Amino acid sequence: MKIVLYATSDAAAWMAAFRRALPEAQIDDWSFAGAAAADYAIVWRPPAGALSTLQRAKAIFNLGAGVDAIPDLAGVASHVPLIRLDDAGMAEQMTEYVCHAALRCYREFDAYAEQQRQALWQPQPRVAKREFTIGVLGAGVLGSVVADTLAQWGFTVRTWSRTRKDVAAIASFAGFDELAAFLAATRFLVCLLPLTADTRNLLDRAHLSLLPRGAYVVNVARGALVVDSDLLSLLDEGHLAGAILDVFSDEPLPPAHPFWHHPKVVVTPHISAVTLVEASVQQIAGKIRRLEAGLSVTGVVNRARGY
Repeated sequence: MKIVLYATSDAAAWMAAFRRALPEAQIDDWSFAGAAAADYAIVWRPPAGALSTLQRAKAIFNLGAGVDAIPDLAGVASHVPLIRLDDAGMAEQMTEYVCHAALRCYREFDAYAEQQRQALWQPQPRVAKREFTIGVLGAGVLGSVVADTLAQWGFTVRTWSRTRKDVAAIASFAGFDELAAFLAATRFLVCLLPLTADTRNLLDRAHLSLLPRGAYVVNVARGALVVDSDLLSLLDEGHLAGAILDVFSDEPLPPAHPFWHHPKVVVTPHISAVTLVEASVQQIAGKIRRLEAGLSVTGVVNRARGY
């Protein structure tokens, strides 16, 4: 069994981990002369055109939950399955990040931090949890775990996705016809959508304006889902209370970008859920062995939907 690996960072660590996990395989980096004859390819941000050479591969694995980093998705041979990571430790990390953000906003810690700087003792009136409605855009593997955790904490939680979900205690909105109703009652919006042609720039002024006055926006998915200038305008106008952003259209975020110094914006450097080497390797190794045994695997990308 021949496997080729293309990783843009920590390539040596990935290679060593895969060789430990799959001792029965011949694993080489992409410069290996026989890459086109590989049985499996494991990639992250491959160069344009690279994957089109893998005509005989049994599968291509993407080292991430989203496949928008593959520049030529349409160029991948239609008979070769493209498989993304399901979780591999990302759901726990994402839940930690979003729960921290939700409590930070719900308990108004930023307001108290400002009062401390002014030596001001002024308790804020508390909003009931059931009235601090949390809306999760995207109810896939990560979004479902985040929504369920927040619901267990007593928040009113709703999800919006392409198709309706059936989850106890969580209202499910589906399709673009129900997006306006979903946004209209959401006080704390969490974006966990994949980046596709349908979702690019989804959170523009028209959609963000549907959120109630004083709402918060958290983006932990992809920066291009949000129109930066529209978000900034609504923050400046006071319609939105704040934004916590971990992902951006241009990364690293340029030093001159207004997000860095805006008083209502919290910036983190794409760390809400990092890909864990060992957990990811074990998941991919398990799937390769299932494929070799003629069994099905999860995480196969639907090319038409883009995720």
